[in-house]
Amino acid sequence: MKKTVQALIEHQAELRACSRCPGMTGPPVVGQPAASPILLVGQAPGDKEPVLQRPFAWTAGQTLFKWFSAIGLDEEAFRQRVYMAAVCRCFPGKKTRGGDRVPDADEIATCGNWLAREFELLQPRLLIPVGKLAIAQFIKVDKLAGVIGSRHLVDYRGTTVDMVPLPHPSGASTWHRTEPGKTLLADAMNLIEKHPAWQQVLVS
Repeated sequence: MKKTVQALIEHQAELRACSRCPGMTGPPVVGQPAASPILLVGQAPGDKEPVLQRPFAWTAGQTLFKWFSAIGLDEEAFRQRVYMAAVCRCFPGKKTRGGDRVPDADEIATCGNWLAREFELLQPRLLIPVGKLAIAQFIKVDKLAGVIGSRHLVDYRGTTVDMVPLPHPSGASTWHRTEPGKTLLADAMNLIEKHPAWQQVLVS
């Protein structure tokens, strides 16, 4: 455990110094170096997260942590016990017509090297991708209703892991507040709550 935490600290120090993507706005955002059996993967930070220096630090995070509080972990406990990563760690910038820019394929591939290292260090037993972009790094996504509410066995660069995807908790999205999204979200949270990895972090 101590060796893994130290390796994560060293990994994150390198990550914080990354400036490989000129189209991104740093600094990179990282969570706590939690040696956890659970890996949460977001999409990319918004404009507030690089300033506050923690993932899901704004309104979407408030919604996300309400979901996890309902199954046993409040925000502080979640941040301490679950490793929080993302498809991209820097803010992609705004689109010309509003909203955040979607990272391009090169940016995703470049930042994917950091995620691959985290898989190697953690060997997670439960993967929770949040949002369509994050889910699509692991399985093909047509519509959210086809993947949310189910458990998927995925292989990511040699690591096989249970995956329970979640919708993005953005206030701009109504998917998780209307049907079938509302019921499928409840199904997904039930799967997470019953997973042995979640039960482990509840008592850690």
